[in-house]
Amino acid sequence: MPSFDVVSEVDMHEVTNAVDQANRELGTRFDFKNTNAKFVLEGNEVTMKAPDELQLKQMFDILTARFASRKVDNRCLDLKPPQVNVGDSHQLVTVRSGIDSEIAKKIVKRIKTEKLKVQAAIQGEKVRVSGKKRDDLQKVIGLLEEADLNIPLQFENYRD
Repeated sequence: MPSFDVVSEVDMHEVTNAVDQANRELGTRFDFKNTNAKFVLEGNEVTMKAPDELQLKQMFDILTARFASRKVDNRCLDLKPPQVNVGDSHQLVTVRSGIDSEIAKKIVKRIKTEKLKVQAAIQGEKVRVSGKKRDDLQKVIGLLEEADLNIPLQFENYRD
């Protein structure tokens, strides 16, 4: 029986490269000279440190541009509210990887409302879709690509 997996994965090597490029760009920009502004990558979290909140917004724009140039989807970024102190401010950006259970339930519900002859099962951080006909699976892929789920989806492990 043909099947495939719906996943949401991010290439962390490309994330590291994007953060390094963003740090290099901060060093060359005139408005960030002598400010100690920097990006710090720890695991799947990027911490932006800058003197004020306006520069944090500019830094987020730099970061999203670097992610886009490295072909990492910006929908995987989760921006936390900034924390502003007297002479320093920082903001946390989480790089989401995997499909959480709430979105997985939406995916399964969306597939079932189309009344296609396929089964969808949640398996950890991915959704397995299986059916008898390859055409039904391709319709599911088209359906999920059109859906506005606010996360990047990939379709892998296709088996005939």
